[in-house]
Amino acid sequence: MSAELKIAFRFLLARKRAMLMSVAGIAFGVAFFILTQAQTRGFEDFYIRTILGTTGAIQVHDRFQDTLRTMEAGRENGAAFRIAHREARQYVEGVAEPGRVSAAIREFSNVTGVSEVVSGSARLRTPVRDQSIRLYGIRLEDHLMVSNLSEQLVRGNLQDFRQSSQGVLVGSTLARRMQLQVGDSFHLDTPDQSRRYRVAAIYETGVRDIDEARIYLHLGEARSLLKRPFGASFLQVELRDPDRAVRDAARMEEVIGHFAYSWQERERAWLEVFRALRVSSGLTVATIILIAGLGMFNTLAMIVMEKTREIAILRSMGYRRKDILRIFLWQGAAVLTAGVGTGWLLGALFTFAVSRIPIRIRGIFATDYFVVSWSLSHYIWAVVIAAAVVLVAALIPARRAARLEPGDVIRRSAA
Repeated sequence: MSAELKIAFRFLLARKRAMLMSVAGIAFGVAFFILTQAQTRGFEDFYIRTILGTTGAIQVHDRFQDTLRTMEAGRENGAAFRIAHREARQYVEGVAEPGRVSAAIREFSNVTGVSEVVSGSARLRTPVRDQSIRLYGIRLEDHLMVSNLSEQLVRGNLQDFRQSSQGVLVGSTLARRMQLQVGDSFHLDTPDQSRRYRVAAIYETGVRDIDEARIYLHLGEARSLLKRPFGASFLQVELRDPDRAVRDAARMEEVIGHFAYSWQERERAWLEVFRALRVSSGLTVATIILIAGLGMFNTLAMIVMEKTREIAILRSMGYRRKDILRIFLWQGAAVLTAGVGTGWLLGALFTFAVSRIPIRIRGIFATDYFVVSWSLSHYIWAVVIAAAVVLVAALIPARRAARLEPGDVIRRSAA
């Protein structure tokens, strides 16, 4: 251990209680920063997984034709060029050749599955009441490749759906509202016809807009009921790396000539809300570290005032200004190390404890416990914030101590 470090610890022990309070403040600030980031990021990641498991990474919708506009390249030569505006596209509803388009999409290296979906409106009718719903016609095996439908079942099983052309998958909120159980029958009415179906299974995504209004039918049955023998409403696409959805969607539009809608674009509003919550909570909790840093600054300033004679003696013994500066910076480093180490441990314990707290959330996703995210980045950012605060809190008193001259101290003492 260097002489500067030994002296730094002796100075720290002179104000043991104040330094322990600074360590505790930094530790709790670091711990609560880790906890809040784990919570907000955990709920955001869980929401993203819910969306990807329900509506897919990319949805391919209407065929489009770009509208070209002519623009002048310059005033002198009169040259002009044409550009395509996405906002000025002319769209043709639906996917007219889903087989061909699906085959083209599967050529993308990041694509792991494509599901053809035919959707339309109908009215679900039981002896109790009736309600408008949105029906989705799917090929089950294809749709299981692009969704978490098998994991979302809460009652019944997919085998019953596979074996019966009249089997239907019903959302949990819709089933509860219509008083439907697995095996119950109901009617689906369209403007042209009415057919009888049976509940094969009940699913729950946690997304209220889906669970209260969506049912799944076999693709052929949906085509027959809606009288749409050809084409598809949209294609749902699953990606190996969902973070590349924006780039892949743009490339798909160029290749297949259909509008491709990435999950980042669809959920932009909610993603911005989660991001704002994460930043807001981080800034709020960082004030705890800031307050602890102010306390440490006050303690170090008091040490400088109390130890002026010792500092003067050290200077007389040959210690240079940078040596004195290093002594007080060592004190800050010691407080930072103890605070961050304790804060990391408390942060991990708090995060684990919160993840075990029961809570029932339904609306934008479904969970029965607090969702947390275990990420090393939360711990790193906590260290960065704490180090910045402690550095400023330690540097100002350290510079003041380094500027003390032995002669000035002796003259003030004599006076």
